[in-house]
Amino acid sequence: MAALISGLVSITFRALSPQEVIELAVSTGLKAIEWGGDIHVPHGDVTRAEEVRELTHNAGLLVAAYGSYYRLGEGETSGLPFERVLASAAALGAPNIRVWAGGKGSGEVTAHERQAIIDDAFRVADLAQEKGISVGLEYHGGTLTDSRVSVRHLLDELSHPNLNFLWQPANGETVEQSVERLQDVLPRIHHAHVFHWWPSAAERRPLAEGEDRWLTYLKIIQSTGKNMPCLLEFVRDDSPDQFRQDAATLLRWMKP
Repeated sequence: MAALISGLVSITFRALSPQEVIELAVSTGLKAIEWGGDIHVPHGDVTRAEEVRELTHNAGLLVAAYGSYYRLGEGETSGLPFERVLASAAALGAPNIRVWAGGKGSGEVTAHERQAIIDDAFRVADLAQEKGISVGLEYHGGTLTDSRVSVRHLLDELSHPNLNFLWQPANGETVEQSVERLQDVLPRIHHAHVFHWWPSAAERRPLAEGEDRWLTYLKIIQSTGKNMPCLLEFVRDDSPDQFRQDAATLLRWMKP
């Protein structure tokens, strides 16, 4: 039976070691981790990736994804070849690689720049598919996933079967707007990032304050019938205590 899978994004606590992140996850009862490529599992460091994979599995946790900082259309020219990202993801045992859809907002890119992003998405999806790993575009400001209109175009432009989306609510949007955007990508969602920043990214609030919103989102996500990771990302004041409260909230919401 399909279920929501609780977890966290490791960059929530960049100052902690992988072992400390794992211990925090285990202590709260979460089940999975998306490991970040900037600190915990650096791009191209296969030895570290293998070590973190073993630590994660030995603790009884799942590797939900590899959170790379590869920007489609820019990575190769900015010093981050996708091959390095892929090597780490494979060694980590990650089923999915998180990428960003370029480095400009959808209203700023030229047609040529947008096409370069699309072309690179197909290229990296082909490379990852050879390793049995999918590629997911994160919902993020300053990229092509920053608006509903742009994402709906992407759904048509990115017809590759190995490309999916990692959904999260946009700051400042109404519940109705977020629901519309979630439903747009629902058939191709890989996992969700869970947080409650309101009304802006500068104001991180306890997750419990977003209960009405998130119960709506989780019900929709669960309707996919897939085993879907829902991962806590960032907490108020970067506080482990707040994280424990948020984890308890998420687990309570996930109970049948």
